[in-house]
Amino acid sequence: TAYCRPPGTTHSWRMKLTTRGRYAVTAMLDLALHAASGPVSLSDIADRQAISLSYLEQLFAKLKRAGLVTSCRGPGGGYELGDAVGAISVGAIVDAVDEHIDATRCGGSGNCQDGETCLTHALWEDLSQRIGGYLRSVSLADLARRGAVAGIARRQDTLQRTRSTRAEVIGHGADAVGELQLIDIRSLG
Repeated sequence: TAYCRPPGTTHSWRMKLTTRGRYAVTAMLDLALHAASGPVSLSDIADRQAISLSYLEQLFAKLKRAGLVTSCRGPGGGYELGDAVGAISVGAIVDAVDEHIDATRCGGSGNCQDGETCLTHALWEDLSQRIGGYLRSVSLADLARRGAVAGIARRQDTLQRTRSTRAEVIGHGADAVGELQLIDIRSLG
């Protein structure tokens, strides 16, 4: 989050990625981490990441149009990555869901101060470009290799299995739910 004080104001504002971009990146990382077990259902992603299923459906329609995911219909269907985990950048995901990173207060149009370019417009434009460049330089594989990610994914999977097991016990009397396979992050090298 970048903090700055626009000309003529006394309060700080922050530039941030909206929920749409954050959820898209989170869902795609979840998909990448669970890719080894085959197509991943949106309901599983929604459950693990606490994201509305209908919202994920909207995001994945855009991700599919951008070629970042493919869908598989039928029993055992779901979504798969449209390219190698190392070839999909965070920037491509953010772009696919029509998220725009812009640190200017004029939306890049240059009419920030009484219809004219403000004194620091070029600075905020440069910042926007650098943030975009950074997001394009980070792949899903890079994120998956980060130390805490595997542990967080295991915790989420355990919670999901626990919830599924409870639902099975209540609904059908079953004792267990199958083990989910996480992608071996060492193979992403």
